[in-house]
Amino acid sequence: MTDDAPEPLSGLRALLPDLAPWRASVDFRRLWLSGLITNFGSFLTFVALPVQIKELTGSAAAVGAIGAVELVPLIVFGLYGGALADAWDKRKLIVWTEAGQGLLCVVLLANALVPSPAVWPLYLVAAVSSALVSVQRPALDSLMPRIVAHEHLPAAAALNSLRWQVGGVAGPALAGVVVAFAGLGWAYAVDLVTFAVSVLFCLRLAPSPAAREAQQPSLTSILEGARYAWSRKELLGTYVIDIAAMLFAMPLAVLPFLADELDAEWSLGLMYAAIPAGALLVSLTSGWTSRMHRHGRIVVASAALWGLAITAAGVSGNVWLVLLFLTVGGACDMVSGIFRGAMWNQTIPDELRGRLAGIELLSYSVGPQLGQVWVGGMAAWRGVRTSVWSGGVLCVGAVGLLALCLPKLMTYDVRTNEHALRLREQRTAASPAST
Repeated sequence: MTDDAPEPLSGLRALLPDLAPWRASVDFRRLWLSGLITNFGSFLTFVALPVQIKELTGSAAAVGAIGAVELVPLIVFGLYGGALADAWDKRKLIVWTEAGQGLLCVVLLANALVPSPAVWPLYLVAAVSSALVSVQRPALDSLMPRIVAHEHLPAAAALNSLRWQVGGVAGPALAGVVVAFAGLGWAYAVDLVTFAVSVLFCLRLAPSPAAREAQQPSLTSILEGARYAWSRKELLGTYVIDIAAMLFAMPLAVLPFLADELDAEWSLGLMYAAIPAGALLVSLTSGWTSRMHRHGRIVVASAALWGLAITAAGVSGNVWLVLLFLTVGGACDMVSGIFRGAMWNQTIPDELRGRLAGIELLSYSVGPQLGQVWVGGMAAWRGVRTSVWSGGVLCVGAVGLLALCLPKLMTYDVRTNEHALRLREQRTAASPAST
């Protein structure tokens, strides 16, 4: 073999995901496997639930109302869950909320098996599940900087996204087949099994008690986190950009109706899988992300491209073009997510990490929940395809306006940002303990 032979391999390695967090942290591996398994099952329910509401009601607005019933628990428990993550053992919060999600699958399964399933339990489960997710996610997010070295955090974000996308592609694609040929009950039953396995992985995590100076959950502690977020305009920018993108341009609630309108009912599972598939392509080639420094500009550009892709999906009358544009949109959203996560994890101090993770949860969850209401209402008023393309146009306009109003987001550079430099120095000094 010649001396030049390794060069193509070296270029390929530069694109492949960085596995350093996986190799260095056993708890990261356990969380990664737990998330892979439970995400696969959760996406089965993610498809089955709106399909069941569609079958029982025949209403796009009723499907979109899922976002409305999830919104209040998301806001209340997202903020309080962040305070809990700072004050309690993060491992315990993760285990108990994961077990609670499994119990909700039991409710969905029981309702699906009765001769005349009711609609109200579906909304009830959606609301309670939203509350549990809102408590769990700040604990998961704030745990990551404790179990992963500072310099590995962008790679960990990409690997976590890869885990989510594998389930996001396989789960919806399989759900379309399972729901069509085996029934809704099987989708809920498989989800229940995945939560049981996930709990076993989470039980093996090392304890992660609160910091010594942690405050007990209270309105005062929540407001402290909110004040810190407001003082960091580059962080504030990541929140509002994502809210705008998801509020206007998240078409998931109307995909069952879009498939019908395109005379391609068979494509519903593929439509749900297309956005995660695009994100998966980015995750599989995410090695380049560790070499990027101007994260803010990338967040803005990728959010605008997401809006353009959704606009094209709404305009297109061919189902294969719709699937293509949804895939492109998923790739753009994944790029935005990786760099938002890197900015959060590399600049927020540990004692505030849970509360800021609660705010982050609102930023990337409130938008999609309100977006379901928006797109469902627009579809009922102006038609399904109009609700999709008009949302994409509004997304592009909103992102452009926000970029003009948030110069600190556009100038953010991880090499020079004072908060990133300070946290890097602290993590370097404590590296034996953190790894």
